[in-house]
Amino acid sequence: MTKYQLVATSAMGLEALVAEEVQSLGYETKVENGKVYFEGDETAIARCNLWLRIADRVKIVVAQFPAYSFDQLFESTKKIEWERYLPVDAAFPVSGKSVKSKLFSVPDCQAIVKKAIVERLKFNYKRIGLLDESGATFKIEVSILKDLATITIDTSGSGLHKRGYRQTQGEAPLKETLAAALVKLSKWSPSRPFVDLFCGSGTIPLEAAMIGQNIAPGYNREFISEEWNWMKAKVWEDARNEADSLANYDQELEIIGSDIDHRMIQIAEGNAIEAGFGDLIKFKQMQATDFTTKVMDGVIVSNPPYGERIGEIEAIEKVIKDLGAVMKQYPTWSVYMLSSMENFEELYGRKATKKRKLFNGFIRTDLYQFWGQKSKRDE
Repeated sequence: MTKYQLVATSAMGLEALVAEEVQSLGYETKVENGKVYFEGDETAIARCNLWLRIADRVKIVVAQFPAYSFDQLFESTKKIEWERYLPVDAAFPVSGKSVKSKLFSVPDCQAIVKKAIVERLKFNYKRIGLLDESGATFKIEVSILKDLATITIDTSGSGLHKRGYRQTQGEAPLKETLAAALVKLSKWSPSRPFVDLFCGSGTIPLEAAMIGQNIAPGYNREFISEEWNWMKAKVWEDARNEADSLANYDQELEIIGSDIDHRMIQIAEGNAIEAGFGDLIKFKQMQATDFTTKVMDGVIVSNPPYGERIGEIEAIEKVIKDLGAVMKQYPTWSVYMLSSMENFEELYGRKATKKRKLFNGFIRTDLYQFWGQKSKRDE
C-alpha cells in the first residue's frame, strides 16, 4: 500500500489527547497547534477515521511549499502528482484560508489552486475542454500561514464529531469530540460509576458508554473517502471488522445522566436508543443539587450552563455553590466541571486539584478537576 503524510486536526488544547489516540493505533506522531501529523497507508486512513474520538478530521497532506506570489502558488500546485489522487471524473471543490501571508485573498487562492489542478489533470488524462467532475468528491483545502502553503485532501467528509446517534440536540450542545475528551481526561474506568448532572441531550454519558465498551465512534457512519477508487472496499471492511472484534458489548456500565429540564431528558433518551445504549444509560429529571449516592469512587463529568443574562448567572452560581456543599458528603468521588466562570472554585468552595484550559467552540473555558480521596477499595 502507498504511504501518505496524514494529519488529524483538533481543537486547541486537545492535541496531546489526539496524539495519544493516533499512537494507540500504532502510528508515530508530531504535534503542532491544532494538528497531529503521522504517516500511514490506506488502512491507516480507514482505522483513524473509525477510531479517533477527539480529532476533528483526518486529512492527507498533499504538499507544503512557500507561496509569496500567485505564480508561485500556481506552479507549485501544478507540479503535484494530482493524478495519483484524483481520477479523471473527480469532483474537487477547493476551500481555503490565509493567515499573516502576502496572498491574503482567499477566493483568489482557491481559484488559482483549482485552475492548476485542472491543467495538471487535463494534461495527464489527455482531455480537452472542461472536466465533468461527475464522480467521487475530493475536498481540497489550501491553507496559507506566514507564506507557507499547505494543500490537503479531507478523507472524513462530515466532521468526526458526527457519530450518527444525535437525532436532536439542545440549545447549546457540547461537541461529541470535546465530550469524549472530558471523559478521557477524567481517567474514568468502566468499573466505576459515572454521572453527568447537567446532561442536556446526553452527549457526555453517550461518549462515556462508547469508551466504556471500546466501541469505535465512527463505526456507524460513512466517510467521504469510501467513495474513492483507490480506497478499496476491503480496506474499510477489514477496518470495521477489526473495530467490531475489539468492542466489548457485554461490559457492564453504571452511567447516569440527569438534567432539570424534562425535555432534555426525553431527547437524551432518544439519542441513547439511537446509539444502542437505551437499556444501558439511565436518564432522570432532577436538580443537580439533589444528587445522592451510596457508592464510592464515582466520577462526575459535567458541562453546567455558563449563563449569559442577568438572573441566569446568579441562579447558576447558586447551583454551583450548593453542589459544592453536596459533594463534601462524597469525598471519594472525583468531579470534573467544564466552565467559563472564573470564580468557579470560589463558588464550589474548594480549590481544584488541577485546571486545564479548553475551548468549547469559541468560548474560553477551564476544566476544573476535583480529585476524590482514595477509598479502601483502591488500596
